[in-house]
Amino acid sequence: MAQPAAMIWLALVWEGSDIAARLGGFVLITAMMTYHIIVVSHLFTHVPWFTSPRFNAAASLLNSMCIGQSVQAYHLTHVRNHHRYNNDPIGPDGTTRDTSSTYRDGRDGEHTPLLRYILSGAVDSFVNRGKEVLMITRLWRVGPEESQLLSLVSRRDARRTRELRQVQADRAAHVLSLAVFAVLSWQWTLFCYLPAFFLALTLVNVQNFYRHFGADPSERGADSVSYYGKLYNLLAFNDGYHQEHHLSPSTHWSQLPLVTERRRALLEAQPRITSPVPAMLGFLHRDRPMLHRSPGGRPVRR
Repeated sequence: MAQPAAMIWLALVWEGSDIAARLGGFVLITAMMTYHIIVVSHLFTHVPWFTSPRFNAAASLLNSMCIGQSVQAYHLTHVRNHHRYNNDPIGPDGTTRDTSSTYRDGRDGEHTPLLRYILSGAVDSFVNRGKEVLMITRLWRVGPEESQLLSLVSRRDARRTRELRQVQADRAAHVLSLAVFAVLSWQWTLFCYLPAFFLALTLVNVQNFYRHFGADPSERGADSVSYYGKLYNLLAFNDGYHQEHHLSPSTHWSQLPLVTERRRALLEAQPRITSPVPAMLGFLHRDRPMLHRSPGGRPVRR
């Protein structure tokens, strides 16, 4: 709730602000959007906050305004695709089933190069959000050309209808928020909000890359990277427990440390990566083992 208030305030004071204040506002909004995607909306997609469907629908609208995209669509692509295929390597068909896999554009069993992964993903997402804005002619309904998204929607009629309507409502809420920002200050929207949104998408991709970089996608207990620093996990609601999250995606954030104890036998059954730094700073983990490679140091073709 603080983020929309901050964005409205920054838009209102943009014209009277000096360069330092504008730069500070840009950093603030980038950080808030990044945190909202990585932590707040991520947790919401796995464990809704309310028992009331109406309250959860309202929360989805609010979160969609904050992260610049439909949270319901995020749920579909993240929970029903990423967590189903767990950052899988390229298969016999020449691609990955996980559309966000770090191997998707890699070669010879290796990860996609970092810059390509974070920038191409951010550009694709940014362009797709722009296309969604133009869907006003059909009131932001999910169209037949969005086959990938449609393939993830529930097959049960009532639930399918509810999910598609929520995507539509989320998109409408996002576009309405953009319209409000543009009315308050088109300069802030163009020169602060949109660049901050793109940078946030890039940082989210950095986070996802180092949550899986070097991990072994063939081992259920070693296909992700965890970070156990107390301060970060306090501020980020145990976001560092990523291997545990992959083992038990529906577990409430407060219970993730218990997953470590519960699944210790599996976690200790093979080598796995624990990082000395949060995933966002994964590039500092210089001596990270590359478990996806064979013992001889050559990439494993899967």
